[in-house]
Amino acid sequence: MPQKMEKFLQIAPHSLAIVLAQREEERPAAVSHKLQHQHTGYEIFADFKAENMQHFWNKKVTDAISDTFFLGWIDEHVLLIQGKEDHLEVLREGWMRRALKPPRGFEIKYLGK
Repeated sequence: MPQKMEKFLQIAPHSLAIVLAQREEERPAAVSHKLQHQHTGYEIFADFKAENMQHFWNKKVTDAISDTFFLGWIDEHVLLIQGKEDHLEVLREGWMRRALKPPRGFEIKYLGK
């Protein structure tokens, strides 16, 4: 009997991949292209944290966001973060409820392990 393939590949323990898409803004294409290349993965992560730290009415979300760390930036659209598993679960729930905000200029396409 063939073995069942794993559905997810875990890159790092207690990590979460946030797959982003560049939001098409009302700017000329040349300006938008130039701005996209000025951002580093860490800057995008810092903006993601800043956007979501404004959940002052939801202490679980602010605690979860404050305890996450930048792990990496892959393929210019995947933000890898690391944190406690219960905090990552709070972020997953927040995304399913459409309460998790993307970094400026992006939208969250989906989350992965």
